[in-house]
Amino acid sequence: MPHQSTPRFLLYISQPYSIPIGRPLQEELRHRGYEVAWFCDEKATGAHLHEQERLLHHVHDVLAFDPHIVFSATNTVPDFFPGIKVQIFHGFSVGKRSNTKGHFNIRGFFDLYCTQGPNTTLPFQELQKKYRHFDVVETGWPKMDPLFPLQPHTPNRRPVIMIASTFTPRLSLAHHHEARQAIARLSRQGQWDFMAVLHPKMDPNIVAAFQALENEHFTFYPTTDLIPLYRQADIMLADTTSAITEFLLQRKPVVTLNNNRPAPYLINITDTEELESALSAALSPTPKLMADIDDFIAQTHPYRDGRSSQRVVDAALHFLEHRRSQPKPLNWIRKYAIRKKLHYFPCMEKVKKWFS
Repeated sequence: MPHQSTPRFLLYISQPYSIPIGRPLQEELRHRGYEVAWFCDEKATGAHLHEQERLLHHVHDVLAFDPHIVFSATNTVPDFFPGIKVQIFHGFSVGKRSNTKGHFNIRGFFDLYCTQGPNTTLPFQELQKKYRHFDVVETGWPKMDPLFPLQPHTPNRRPVIMIASTFTPRLSLAHHHEARQAIARLSRQGQWDFMAVLHPKMDPNIVAAFQALENEHFTFYPTTDLIPLYRQADIMLADTTSAITEFLLQRKPVVTLNNNRPAPYLINITDTEELESALSAALSPTPKLMADIDDFIAQTHPYRDGRSSQRVVDAALHFLEHRRSQPKPLNWIRKYAIRKKLHYFPCMEKVKKWFS
């Protein structure tokens, strides 16, 4: 049945690194004249929003706002929030958890999955056939909109290497003592400039260790707004962070240390003794490496027009207008976990009123 009133939108996030995912959507929604608000299930995250961004602080505020569409950059979303639930993802699939379903874990909360490219669309379409309680539309990823159209890149006079690292200790370049020593040595040589950014959930002791490396040719950036740094850098040094995929979309090479899933589009090393030669190779990439990077982009995120947010909003509105009844799993345990996290037990509140 067609929807009559002007739709309201909620951006549902958890960590600060999801704010750059929601902001292109917010810009698109405001451009269309729609009402949009944010809700953070980690309260501290709200402090990172701008004053002009509407933040709903409590569950009751969300219920009063009564959104028609909830865009979620989290793995789960409160089932008791009004509106259809749209999964927009908090990163690319990079195989951090090789022993689980990871990116493709169907938790039974979402009505619509807006996928990033063919290598996520096709698996979700197969899952759609299996579970039959959600739709899948390939849209591209809103976070990448500000990266496009790509600016012509002129290599820096002194090459700039961007360092990015995940917080998972067993996968993390930042936790690797020998890697930090090698980076410190290379930065002191002055042949290259280094920019470093770490995951917001990184161990504070590791952050302090990276900050201690700062010198004329090494700068640490405490930010989650990575796109300006991507543009400045010539290549990236990383581990198994999803920032690798974001950086590769510029057709710039990436060197990885002990990547969980080494692939032809990466220059992966397993020994820090190889670091200097690997960085040199990335700064002068072979035609084969660039062809492999192009193949990876075509499968992962082929959209280069900066309009993924537009496609996400269009897909959500179309679903809202034409949705079918799609009963979801009961999910009692997960539903209880969300209510516990958000301190939302309306039945208990009623009982308290009766006895007060």
